Amino acid sequence: MVSLQPPLCDFGWKARDFDLPGVDGKRYTLESARGPNGLLVMFICNHCPYVKSIRDRIIRDTRELQQHGINTIAIMSNDPADYEEDSFENMKKIAQEFAYPFPYVWDETQQVAKDYGAVCTPDFFGFNANLELQYRGRLDASRKEAVPDAARDLFNAMLQVAKTGQGPREQIASMGCSIKWKNEA
Repeated sequence: MVSLQPPLCDFGWKARDFDLPGVDGKRYTLESARGPNGLLVMFICNHCPYVKSIRDRIIRDTRELQQHGINTIAIMSNDPADYEEDSFENMKKIAQEFAYPFPYVWDETQQVAKDYGAVCTPDFFGFNANLELQYRGRLDASRKEAVPDAARDLFNAMLQVAKTGQGPREQIASMGCSIKWKNEA
């Protein structure tokens, strides 16, 4: 398992469109996912210990961000061939078990992850109302273990985006497991 850090925010980079199947049987696009004040696009998966360790805080923060006009979508781009836990059926189970308050969608071709430049799980992309990137950082100071009373980096950044359209200039990269790319032989 390779631990990676994505690059920091490329302010103003425009969100790429997508059309992906959700675990709820619906299809989701960039337009249908966005909120009036912005959109948080998360690349997550089921098996990653980094994602598992922050799942409860992701759920808490995304619920609270909805109240500020920021919607969230979670994209699973891993190749489930080597990680059965990341299969579409298991995505459905996890979303239901944890009552995800956001669409959980499958990027089976991995094209959306490539379009976004996603490198790990979790990888967070916070966009303003104009779908311009304003945050690409960590959820909080936790890695595989929760840090007690950690500052809510992502939540506070997206709250700022909801209010001003601008993200904080100081950001700390997320860290997680590498995306499991398909063999392109």
